[in-house]
Amino acid sequence: MGRFASSVSTLMRRLALDAFTVGLMLMVLLASLLPASGQAAAVLGDVTTVAIGLLFFLHGAKLSREALVAGLTHWRLHLLVLASTFVMFPLMGLAIEPLALMVLTPELTMGILFLCVLPSTVQSSIAFTALARGNVAAAVCSASASNFLGIFLTPVLVGALVLQGAQAAGGSGLAQIWTIVEQLLLPFIAGQLLRPWIGAFIDRHKPVLRYVDQGSILLVVYAAFSESVTEGLWQHISATTLIALIVLSCVMLAIALGLAAWTSRRLGFSKEDEITIVFCGSKKSLASGVPMAKVLFAPSALGMIILPLMLFHQIQLMVCAVLAQKWARREERGEAVPADAG
Repeated sequence: MGRFASSVSTLMRRLALDAFTVGLMLMVLLASLLPASGQAAAVLGDVTTVAIGLLFFLHGAKLSREALVAGLTHWRLHLLVLASTFVMFPLMGLAIEPLALMVLTPELTMGILFLCVLPSTVQSSIAFTALARGNVAAAVCSASASNFLGIFLTPVLVGALVLQGAQAAGGSGLAQIWTIVEQLLLPFIAGQLLRPWIGAFIDRHKPVLRYVDQGSILLVVYAAFSESVTEGLWQHISATTLIALIVLSCVMLAIALGLAAWTSRRLGFSKEDEITIVFCGSKKSLASGVPMAKVLFAPSALGMIILPLMLFHQIQLMVCAVLAQKWARREERGEAVPADAG
């Protein structure tokens, strides 16, 4: 039994599977077998709304203004990361959309467009950059700035690219903008304003508070898939569709990684900066994406909307884990690291 447990643990590490990823899978399974409905679904909807507010409050409280200010001098790197996240990805999504509509459902295609307009991850971008011995300070600044700007840019891009003729939550126009402000921006600003008083506590208890973050996302995922399962989610998704979705996700990630690496080299960035650009500019945030989807889309479509994001999230972790380990060994292979670039 001990050998079996050790083998499972080793396999999970190699596949970049952590407890949170397993939890996501279990939430999808639980929602598929025991979806919340009726009064339970209504109560769960209220709970997830509060959980999302808490999630963005903690995002605001954790964001260090000192780290942002310290990293602002590396503006060329940050502009390239933001351009990759909010310009290259949306354009790639629009280019892939006709093909996606041929092999996927309209809702899954919407999900692909939605993940293309999301901000970058924070924790994993920084962790992989550190493992690969990249520019960690710049990664902290770029990933944090991406998430902050994503609160404003993602809803705008969703309205421009995704919600044309789609089912939206909370109406449209001013009503939808107010919903975004109320559920996402105000808690974030409150966290930022309270950081001078609660920042030290937040920093000391990051490992514990991470479970609050992840628990909030797991709740939203369960609620989203419960609603979608009730609406017949799995009757509309075949094994062929899932395979096509995985292939498209792999193609999108390969293009993002390749363009980020090629552009950083063409612009003369150092190897450390290239690593930061690749990891921060090619990733999409599940932590921000799931709550935003709940605010922006109708509950009946939510499961299909976030499914591409969940698959892309796991694929990016697996691929970036391999890349980080490869780059971490570059000195052992005798690769020179330019000191005067970037």
